[in-house]
Order: sequence, then structure tokens, then C-alpha cells
Amino acid sequence: MNHTTTTGNPVRRILVASLIGTTIEFFDFYIYATAAVLVFPKLFFPSSSPTAATLASFATFALAFLARPIGAALFGHFGDRKGRKATLVAALMTMGPSTVAIGLLPSYHSIGILAPILLCLFRFGQGLGLGGEWGGAVLLATENAPEGKKAWYGMFPQLGAPIGFLASSGIFLLLSKTLSDQQFLAFGWRIPFIASALLVWVGLYVRLKITETPDFIKIIEKNDRVKLPVADVFTKHKKAIVLGTIATITTFLLFYLMTVFTLSWGTSALHYSKTSFLIAQMISMVFFGLGIPISAVLADKIGHNKMLIIATIGIFIFGLFFSQLFSTGSWAVTVLFLIIGMFLMGLTYGPIGTALAEIFPASVRYTGASLCFTLAGILGASLTPFLATTLATKYGLTYVGFYLSIAAAISFVALVSAGSLMKVNAHKD
Repeated sequence: MNHTTTTGNPVRRILVASLIGTTIEFFDFYIYATAAVLVFPKLFFPSSSPTAATLASFATFALAFLARPIGAALFGHFGDRKGRKATLVAALMTMGPSTVAIGLLPSYHSIGILAPILLCLFRFGQGLGLGGEWGGAVLLATENAPEGKKAWYGMFPQLGAPIGFLASSGIFLLLSKTLSDQQFLAFGWRIPFIASALLVWVGLYVRLKITETPDFIKIIEKNDRVKLPVADVFTKHKKAIVLGTIATITTFLLFYLMTVFTLSWGTSALHYSKTSFLIAQMISMVFFGLGIPISAVLADKIGHNKMLIIATIGIFIFGLFFSQLFSTGSWAVTVLFLIIGMFLMGLTYGPIGTALAEIFPASVRYTGASLCFTLAGILGASLTPFLATTLATKYGLTYVGFYLSIAAAISFVALVSAGSLMKVNAHKD
């Protein structure tokens, strides 16, 4: 871990730079998701009924997923044209200020309809930044990886998801323990949003210390830069963008079912306390984190595509038992349910970044991988809390499980179809 890459970057610096950015980005994203359940329905949509307010809050949650592909295309363009480093810094500085602004935003009672409008605007900024962040972080790691270690290097940005979630849940849990419900609603929820500014500066410092990846340097040397990467992706790499997006849908759907939906349903319909359910989710997040390196090691041995297929089959089966595990009313079974779901999440999430990156040539890799990931976010996650809540309310939790299993079956078909494409493109560069 102390040796350097061909660009002179110490390996530890590369891995930390790829990890810290996604940790910050996902921390920002998750504190919004938690607040969307616990706070925003009361502060920004108070004129609605409780159910309608929650659904309206989930709609703003979905807005960031619509912004992600725009961020992927915008930052992907500069990442493929100007370089990975500068683009990663710009992405970080887009999402960070948006998150801080949410923490400073007055409520509906203070400024009326302007409050939810500004909330949507800043939420859009969060999505825009994350759309450009993830792809660059994955490329920073994988384009510096030695042969046979791409999934292992590529899993470091993925670790930002469980670490960011643990940090966000931990700070909300701490606040709920130290503040009354009135204090939490009045000012406590703002603390993690405003405090994220310190994390952004740390991430900025680390990223300014790195240099360009070997793959991008080769693009410059060979004069292979594409004038309009997003157009090139949709005209010359249609199969890759379609299959890569569909293959990733289940990854998003599973995550937001196991986090946002279960928190909302568990604290409302199942009557678990907010504190106890956040603790259960934090326990499950440890297993999410464990699943990521396990899947990365296996992916480097058996292939990224095979590992993703195995994980997707596991998710399909899990969906069939979703209701039986989550509706028992038993605290122990509920914790087990969350652990199984998040461990499966780790197995599919660990290699997905590396797999998406390797199906595109280096000249459009930032744009292509980012678009697959963000488009899958729209299809697999943006409306998941809303749809799952609707299904559970009208038809029961069994249909939420069917929703997950159907998505897994669709992703399975895409992964099988994309297998040959991954093999062909893996060694093109």
C-alpha cells in the first residue's frame, strides 16, 4: 500500500481520495433521505395530511435522481475532456454547498411556498454533484489499479456508501438522544447538513493533492479525446449504456427499500421507535460494508459479471421472503431481515462500479459509467420509497417483495446479456 502508481501518486492517497469523496457525497445524500422521513413532511409540507406530506417529501427525494444524469453528462464531459482530477473537485464543490444550504433553509411557516421550492432547488444541486462524483471516484481507483485487482481497487469508492450511511445515521441517533423532539424539529436536524461543510474541505484538500490517472494521460498522448462524449456514448455504445443501466437497477432498488422505505414503514405501520430502528439499520450497514470487500475479492477471482449474477439471484430469492421477514413484529427477525438485505446489497454493490467502467473505452468512460449508474438510479430508486409505500398500503408487504424480485429478474437478464460485452471491452485499452 506504500508503493506509487505510474503517475507518482501513492496508492494510499489514490484509495483515500476515491473513498473520502464518495463518503462525503453519500453522507450528504443520506442525511437528506433520513430528514425526508423524519423532518421535512412537518416543516416544508405542513398543510397536507400526514400521508400526503410524506409522499410529497419523497417526491423531493426523487428529484435528485432526475438531476443525476444531467450531472453525469455535464461532469462526464469535462472528466473525459479535461481530466478526472479537476472534475472530481468540481463535483464535490457542487454537492457540498447545496447540502449546507438545505441546513440553513427557513421552514414553510417562515417563508411560505418559497421554502419547498428552494428545498427542491438545493436537492437538485445535491443530485447534480453526486451524478458527477461517483463515476470519477470509481475511475480514479480502477484506472490506477494493477491487473487482476480492479474490483478490489474499485470497491474503495463503494465503501463510501456504508460509511456515509453509518455517519449520517449515527449523528441523527446522537441528536435524537440528546435533544427533545421539539428541539430536534426546531434546529437539531440542521446540524449534520451544516457540519458537512467541514467534511467537504477535507475531501477538497485530499483531491487537490492527486495527479491524473494513467489512462487519461494515455488519452492525451494519443490525442483520443472525444469532442462530445455524451453523444458518442449514445451513438457508438448503445448496447453498453442500455445493458449497464438495466443491470444496475436492482442495486438501487434494494438499497432504498432497505433504508428509506423500511425506516418509514417500520416507524409508522410497525410502530418501532425512531431510535431503535436507526440502530437496527446501523447494524445492518456493517454487513453492507462487509459484503463489499468480500464481493470484490470474489469478483477478481471469478469475474465481475459472474459475481453480480450470483448476487442478483440472491436478491430475487430475498424478495420472495420480504414480507415474511419484515412483518413478524419480532425485533430480532426485523434486524435479521435488514442484515440479510444489506449484505446482499454489499455483494451487488462492490463490483458494480468496476463492471460499469470496463464496458466503456477510456475516452468516454467517465460519461458512460456515470450515465449507467445515474439512469439506473432514476429507474431503480427515485420512486422506490413512493411506490413501495403505495404497494404496501394498498396490497401489503408481499407486493413490495414481488416488486424487488421482478427487478432482480430483469437485471439478471441484462447481466447475462452483458457478459460477452464486458469480456470484449475489458482489455481494449
